[in-house]
This record gives sequence, C-alpha cells and structure tokens, in this order.
Amino acid sequence: MFDVLIVGGGPAGLSAALALGRCRRKVLICDKGEPRNAASKALHGYLTRDGIAPSEFLRLGREEVLRYPNVQFLQSEIVRAERKLRHFGVHTESGETFWGRILLLATGIVDVLPPFTGMERFYGRSVHHCPYCDGWEHQNQRIAVQGEGVDGAELAVKMKRWSSAVVFCHSAEITDQKALLKLKTSGVEMKVGQIERLEGEGDSIRSILFRDGSRLECSALFISAPQCQRSDLASKLGCKITPSGQIDCTEHLETSIDGVFAIGNASPGLQLVIIAASEGTRVGFSIDEALAQADLADLERLKRTD
Repeated sequence: MFDVLIVGGGPAGLSAALALGRCRRKVLICDKGEPRNAASKALHGYLTRDGIAPSEFLRLGREEVLRYPNVQFLQSEIVRAERKLRHFGVHTESGETFWGRILLLATGIVDVLPPFTGMERFYGRSVHHCPYCDGWEHQNQRIAVQGEGVDGAELAVKMKRWSSAVVFCHSAEITDQKALLKLKTSGVEMKVGQIERLEGEGDSIRSILFRDGSRLECSALFISAPQCQRSDLASKLGCKITPSGQIDCTEHLETSIDGVFAIGNASPGLQLVIIAASEGTRVGFSIDEALAQADLADLERLKRTD
C-alpha cells in the first residue's frame, strides 16, 4: 500500500514525488516514457536548466527523486484506475495492480499535429506550437503561422513580438472582424490555402508548398494545433472535465473526486515546464496535509471506539 500513486513521470509528477518523498511518504511513479516534448531539442524558460534537452532533464529529475528510498519508479502505462472504499488501484498494461491512498494524475496532453508531409521531420526543431518556449530562437526570421479562426489569428499576432515578418496561413477566410482587425493592425501578412508539404534542409524548414502549387519561404512555422488528454483515466473515474477538455481542479489541485488530484498540462493553466514543476511541488504539500488530516481523523475514531 502506497501513500500516493502518481500517474505520469514528467516535470509535474517528478516534482510532486520529490516533495512527497521528503515528507517521508511512500510514493510510486508510473510513466510509460512518452513525454509531450520528446521531439524538441531543448526546453526553455526553466531557471538553471534553460536550453537543456528534455530527455536529460527527465533523467536528472528521476535520478534526484530516486535518491529517496521511499519513492519508486515504474516504467509502464496505466490502463485503468479504480476506487475501492478509501483506496485507489491502478492497473498496468502488463497486468500488475498497485494500491494507494491518494491518486495523482500528471498524465499530460497530446498535441494533434496537422498531417502535412514533412511534419515529423521538422517538428520540435523548426516547427513549434509554443512561442514562449521557442520564439526566441527564431527572432527576426521570416515566421509562418498555421491555424484557423480566432485561435490561429491570435497566435499570428502574438508572433509579432519575435519577428516583424509573420505570415498567417489559413485555409478559410477570417470571418471574425475583431481578429481580422488585429491581424491588419499588427501588420501580419495573410496567405489563404491548403498546405501540402513542408520542405527544408536537415531539420530546418525553408518553405511551405501549398496544394495550388504556390510556395512560401520561411525559417520557422508555428502551429495552432488542437489538444487532447493523453489518458482517459480522469474521465473514467468520473472527474469533472472543463469545457476545453482539461481536468477541473480546486485551488488545492484536487479534482471533483475526493482523493484524486491533477496537475500539469492535463489541468487548466499555462503549459510550461516550470509551471508544471511548480504545480507538482504545490500538490505535494497539499497531499501531505490531506494524508495527515486523514491519519488524525483515524486516530480520533480509534480513541472514541476504545
């Protein structure tokens, strides 16, 4: 019986495990090993680790957390979770089952990438979705932005902070007048058409080929892509989901299900590595306090029974 079962071993899950480990809680981290930023060469905006490779960041994180003998790591996908009375069980893809008093979901999200030919070749190198993570590396370059509607237009306008040469590529005319006004006021160029293929040298994009045969030269492409939950554990447990598809949480990062917490990109908020790690630390202390209160309540019940 573990005190806390953590599903997801990214920055959020590892930070939570570190905080809980130092509180002498018995913790199990379960992670399949498919991080969202696996394709990226470097993560940014994390003090003392700016520019580090994501794989190295996770390696260092696991190494630090596993110095605590009360913390264990299991590389496996959790395919099902259940609640029996006051405890939670998680079932692995290999058929193992582990039980804990608290369940922490740090399962993350998946970016649904557009099916352009060449996307896998350039994604994480010169094709990105987050300007805060990768905009600096492409400052003053010719940047293309692909997206639709208001969300795509907002991203195009935002990219003007990093470059004066921004081209918004979309397949349908913009009907939202406020978004259109922002694009024109900001001086964003617009290109209407269906993207067929991304071309370049090595992992550096150089041009975008459209289905009508036209071509747009650029040095980077930022995409406004939809997202989905990486895991359906929260919804199957009955946790409340926000209209935007994230796990709804209280200020203490607890879900609508008592004893189930959620952190990182799977829950609402900014999607940055340092924010995810911060949430992990916060929830670690919230969970420790919840466990302490439960222990005290159990002691009080035992005394009344005696």
